[in-house]
Amino acid sequence: MPFELGRPFGAPNEPDFQRRVLSDCLDLLNRDHGPVLEDFPDTPPGADEEQHGWACPVSFPEPTVDVSDEDLLRQALEQEIALLRPWYEQSKANRNDRTNFGISGKSPEEIAAFLARMVVMQEDTPPPIDGLALGPGHKRLADDIRSYYVEAVIARPDRHATDLKIANWLFGETTLGKTLIAIRDWAMDSEEPSIRPMALRLLPTHQRHRGRHG
Repeated sequence: MPFELGRPFGAPNEPDFQRRVLSDCLDLLNRDHGPVLEDFPDTPPGADEEQHGWACPVSFPEPTVDVSDEDLLRQALEQEIALLRPWYEQSKANRNDRTNFGISGKSPEEIAAFLARMVVMQEDTPPPIDGLALGPGHKRLADDIRSYYVEAVIARPDRHATDLKIANWLFGETTLGKTLIAIRDWAMDSEEPSIRPMALRLLPTHQRHRGRHG
């Protein structure tokens, strides 16, 4: 069934549905013979992408990625980060100051500067984290800044803000998404050992149609 990878009980903020998933899972332990692998019969809440609308609480300029101008790209990313900051802080406050952002040890602005540099310099970009090759280091920063964006846009409760809709917004309507797609596109052709495996994991499965290597 269409559960997001990493969310085996469905989307967050749907406790009744999640309890039913867990209950059905535990019931499998009562079977006295196999196989016990079964499909859950119900569709997760919000899985019908066409049923309801959702919009980011922040209006962004039309995203553009100039692969030849590092400064302009960095400034565009910093503008998005600044517009999202009040919403990110509100989202963090909503969860008693808990956040998934911070695994890289870099600030959002530092990550923006690195991503802009990587779009232009490609394999010649210095690794961003000591002790990690360029590919794994980039993946850690990319995952980190995605957490910042996603946490910001879910600050305002909206049961229609499904994972798919948020990903469509992130990769279709933001400079960050376009930047990650641009990095994925050249990285797929890279012969540097740490780069291509990173590229294969950079976009969610339902976003891999985007860009040159879609």
